Amino acid sequence: MSARAIDEPHRVSSPLELLFDLTFVVAVAAVTAQLAHNIADGHGLTGLIPFLQVFFAIWWAWMNFTWFASSYDTDDVAYRLLTMVQMAGVLVLAVGVPAAASHSNYGVVTLGYLIMRIGLVAQWLRAGLEDPASRRTALRYAAGVTIMQVGWVLRLFLAETGALPSSSELPSFACLVVLELAVPWWAERSRATNWHPHHIAERYGLFVIILLGEGVLAATRGVKGALEAAEISSPFVIIAISSLVLLFALWWLYFLAQAGEGLSSRRHRSYLWGYGHYGIFAALAAVGAGLEVAVEQSGHEVEASPLALGYAVAIPVGVFLILLWMAHALIEAERVIHPAAVLGSVTVILLLPLAAPRIGVAAVVAAIAAISVLLVAVTIAAKAD
Repeated sequence: MSARAIDEPHRVSSPLELLFDLTFVVAVAAVTAQLAHNIADGHGLTGLIPFLQVFFAIWWAWMNFTWFASSYDTDDVAYRLLTMVQMAGVLVLAVGVPAAASHSNYGVVTLGYLIMRIGLVAQWLRAGLEDPASRRTALRYAAGVTIMQVGWVLRLFLAETGALPSSSELPSFACLVVLELAVPWWAERSRATNWHPHHIAERYGLFVIILLGEGVLAATRGVKGALEAAEISSPFVIIAISSLVLLFALWWLYFLAQAGEGLSSRRHRSYLWGYGHYGIFAALAAVGAGLEVAVEQSGHEVEASPLALGYAVAIPVGVFLILLWMAHALIEAERVIHPAAVLGSVTVILLLPLAAPRIGVAAVVAAIAAISVLLVAVTIAAKAD
């Protein structure tokens, strides 16, 4: 297992990486469905923190594998088997999502993480043994990941035994998250890994497509719920069409720029770019949850108010647009989306839900979709000039 070249031509995602991503479809679907359930019951704000916590677990597991694979994907028998161990851990994590998101019970999620970390640490140890040039970096990764996993298990043990006060659960989680994010920075201080910029850009793009697909799935669940409760109505048709248009627009905006070249010339900004995608990915997942409830409420009553339903779509869309602009600005030499256009669009999107009690949720979602499409059109026209 030796480090792959950072300028390897025609580097693309392997079939094993694509299979690995499919296991995350299950986990993302579970956390999105739970958030949608909380929104529909009028507990959207209450369910937001658990959603962000569980989504961090999903995103960080995907990140750990993706960046390792970009440097050390040998695709031999040992590599495949250890990757499959990590996939099994993801599926266990997915099973524990409902309990974690609704009851803050992270037992199964932690077990899934433990299984994934066994496979990941074994990969890093193998890299350390077989790649002398990067041995120190690989062993630092193995040690850092192991220590952090011990920290998560210890946190779970203290919480289960009552030794960890409920008021300390969120601060302890935040502390462990900060330490997790610091592991790659610490490990690569001795020698940077040979991650491939175009490969990383493609992997992130594929995860965006997964999340947009989850948005389509979530909206479809809403359509099913609405059809079971009532006949097809004009608000139902408007929201269903607008949801699809909105997802198309968000896809278009993300892929306005190919990040590979930017990451290649600005590798030192990869941490900010990569970590910033947590917010981009979480926002896309939350958009799917908001759209699911928005479609569902067109067929029957839900506990959430029209104002809350409007903001369940508007806020994640606004967060996505702001963070996407920042991600582009970090690595692109030329401006991708004009900041004034982004700021204006986000301002209008965040004001629209205030009118939901009068014009209805369907009109609000349609207007958000229209503004997103307008932002795409303005950006394309600016590039053409």
